[in-house]
Amino acid sequence: MVYNWLFNEQSCLLCDGPAEVGASLCTGCESELPWLTGQCAVCALPLPTSGLVCGACLKRPPAFERVEAPWRFAFPVDTLIHRFKHQARWPLGRLMAECQARHLAHAFDEGLPVPQALLPVPLATRRLRQRGFNQAGLLADWLSKALGIPVRPGLLRRVQDTPAQQGLDARARRRNLRGAFALAEGADVYGQHLALVDDVVTTGATAEALARLLRRAGAARVDVYCLARTPRPGD
Repeated sequence: MVYNWLFNEQSCLLCDGPAEVGASLCTGCESELPWLTGQCAVCALPLPTSGLVCGACLKRPPAFERVEAPWRFAFPVDTLIHRFKHQARWPLGRLMAECQARHLAHAFDEGLPVPQALLPVPLATRRLRQRGFNQAGLLADWLSKALGIPVRPGLLRRVQDTPAQQGLDARARRRNLRGAFALAEGADVYGQHLALVDDVVTTGATAEALARLLRRAGAARVDVYCLARTPRPGD
């Protein structure tokens, strides 16, 4: 059903205008998406130009190596993510994952090292029951099929059901996540290059907590793949 909807319809998901066969967005809407151009070379924070490292990464280098995101978290991508995440609009998630896969394939062609496995960011048990699915898990599965990179969904565990991160600043988010994650019993990541998968990176606190956990367990490199990166407040 989802497959047919995605690949047989020829109307744009955003404007309902005509789209090319096999496409879910028309050329105009796709070109007007908030593509992430200038960004921090480490955390992908939107910046006026590319190739720079933001002040936060210079002052406190993160445990992850690099964040890869196709978009800024802005309209209409923010609306698409909300509908996918909170209204179970899976075709929208699949559409964004396909765009993300093309973005990553281009980055690999440009020299970005290919990870050995994708690790979806785990969802708290209560939120998983409420939502019925883990959006990061779905994104990881779709990316795996498109890129041929295996998923290891059970390697990371959420062991504390912490309060929601929305509305917290970066320092509060880091405090909120202390001890929230753990590796599955017997998990071996020594010497491996792994990539975390999530929908949005806001302050990077979740990515940092998980990357630090993996690096302490011996992982050689941790990257972060997300759909969108949030700008600084007011930017």
